[in-house]
Amino acid sequence: WLPKAHVEAPIAGSMVLAAVLLKLGGYGIIRMTPTNISTTLIYPTIAMATWGIIMTGLTCLRKTDLKALIAYSSVGHMGLVASATLIQTPWSTSGAVILMVAHGLTSSMLFCLANMLYERTNTRMLIAMRGMQKAMPLMTSYWLIASLTNLALPPTINLIGEIQIMTTLFNWSPLTIMMTATGAAITAIYSLQMFMTSQQGHLTKDSKEVYPAQTRELLIMILHALPILLLTLDSELIN
Repeated sequence: WLPKAHVEAPIAGSMVLAAVLLKLGGYGIIRMTPTNISTTLIYPTIAMATWGIIMTGLTCLRKTDLKALIAYSSVGHMGLVASATLIQTPWSTSGAVILMVAHGLTSSMLFCLANMLYERTNTRMLIAMRGMQKAMPLMTSYWLIASLTNLALPPTINLIGEIQIMTTLFNWSPLTIMMTATGAAITAIYSLQMFMTSQQGHLTKDSKEVYPAQTRELLIMILHALPILLLTLDSELIN
C-alpha cells in the first residue's frame, strides 16, 4: 500500500510521508522492539526485509512512472532500516537512525523534483521528460545531488548509514551480504538511470516551452541540499 499512497498523494503528502511519517514508524519499531525478541521472529522478518530490498530495486528498474520509481526506492531503503532495528545493537540502531535522517531528506527532495517536472510537462513518464538539462540546467545540479545521495555515493551521509547497517547484518549473519550488496548495486543502477533518462538527451516537442525554476522552488531545493551537505561534513550533528 505504501507505493500507492506515495503515488496517489499530492506532492506535500508524499514529501511529509517520506520525510516524517516513515521515520516515525522506524522510531516506533526501535522503541517497541523488546531486547529479548525471539529469534523465530527475527529470522523471517529480516529475510523478508532484505529480500524486499532486491525486489523493490528490480521493480524500480522496470518503472516508467517517475513518482512510482521514487516511491519504490523509498520502500527499499526502509527495508534496510527495518532489518537493522530488529538486531538491537548500538551499531545497528545508530545506522538505522542515520539512514532514516538521510533518506528523509533525499526522498523528499526527489519527490519535490519529480513534481517540478510534472508541473511543467503534465506527465510522470520518464521518457517524456528527457533533455531537461537543456531547459533547466540549474535544477539538473539538484537532480545530480539527489540521485548521488540516493545511491549512497561516498562520502554522503547515506553511505555512512548503509555501511553501518550492512556491517551489522554481516556480523549477525554473513549470508545477508549477498542481499544487501545486490540491493546496493541495483540502487546505483536505477538511480543513475533515473538521472540520465530525465536530464540527458534531446528535448521533446512538448518540453521546449518549459519555464525555468522559480525562486520558491530553488529555496526548497537549498533547504534539502544544505542539511545533506552539513551532515556529510559532520555526521555527529545527528546526535
